[in-house]
Amino acid sequence: MDQQKHIQWLGMTLPQMETAMEEIGEKPFRARQLADWIFQKGVFEFEQMTNFSKAFRGKLEAVSCVGIPSLHQLLESRQDPVKKALIELEDGEMIESVLMKYNYGNSVCVSSQAGCKMNCSFCATGLGGFRRNLTAGEMLAQVLLMRQADEGERVSHIVLMGMGEPLDNYDEVLTFLKIANASWGLGIGYRHISLSTCGITSQIKRLQTEDLPINLSISLHAPNDQIRQQIMPIAKRYPMDELLIACKEYSEQTKRRITFEYNLIQGINDSQEHAKELAGKLRRMLAFVNLIPLNTVPESRLRRSSQSTIQQFADVLNQNGIESTIRREMGGDIWAACGQLRGQFNR
Repeated sequence: MDQQKHIQWLGMTLPQMETAMEEIGEKPFRARQLADWIFQKGVFEFEQMTNFSKAFRGKLEAVSCVGIPSLHQLLESRQDPVKKALIELEDGEMIESVLMKYNYGNSVCVSSQAGCKMNCSFCATGLGGFRRNLTAGEMLAQVLLMRQADEGERVSHIVLMGMGEPLDNYDEVLTFLKIANASWGLGIGYRHISLSTCGITSQIKRLQTEDLPINLSISLHAPNDQIRQQIMPIAKRYPMDELLIACKEYSEQTKRRITFEYNLIQGINDSQEHAKELAGKLRRMLAFVNLIPLNTVPESRLRRSSQSTIQQFADVLNQNGIESTIRREMGGDIWAACGQLRGQFNR
């Protein structure tokens, strides 16, 4: 960004936008007008904001920018209602975002980091290493760009399940959540927003105090610490018993059911005994298990479980009182899983 254009509007809260307007000699109400153009109308060029005077548009152009990155590549699935974007940020970093269309509305999967520190063995994102945290504006931009790529159709749901660990970028993610929910922002209800974490217990406890009724998903992927530490390095720092206590407290505080994500990996975590052990751990919790057929990563030796094994695992959970479902795979023909498209670009 040009040094003269020191104001970047996307990612600011409304009070911050009002203050910035006053600093350039404008009335605070201009902030809400500008937010309406950006979030409601999807207009990112000042010259197209027709209810602003020519002089005001010129001033905005001289000292500020909206802060929308470039859409480097957009792929559309031929088999599913899915679009995946590779987005180039101002510093050249590449991130991914996915638009998924369901009968209940359109959902955008948002990345919170360029790369990831967690290095889970089954995930393509970690293979490229960690580059940096994303700003709230860069997260909001993903939703706006995906909406634009879908001819302006409303986005009704957000899932923070893209590249990166959201709770490792806590402050920017929290700002993003509040602007995504705000009536002057994206206007998406908190109950239509899901955040997925690999289980940073201290940050789950912190999130609990925010009183945001979002949906919390935990990337669990194992019934015990021994297996979890084998495939998820973060588990060595945050033992499962400690994590599950934090989840139970979060659920009781927010009155929201917690979803546990579980990648089924052949010969590692997919036996019926594993299912029984998992059911025992989650019993007496307001819990739901989302079983995920593993997305194969070429660089990894891990392989997905057979469909019959996945179904047997689900049956055991349901028989033991734990509700579960098998995630429908979408967008496999366009590398829709986290990190796959970026990985193709970097090869």
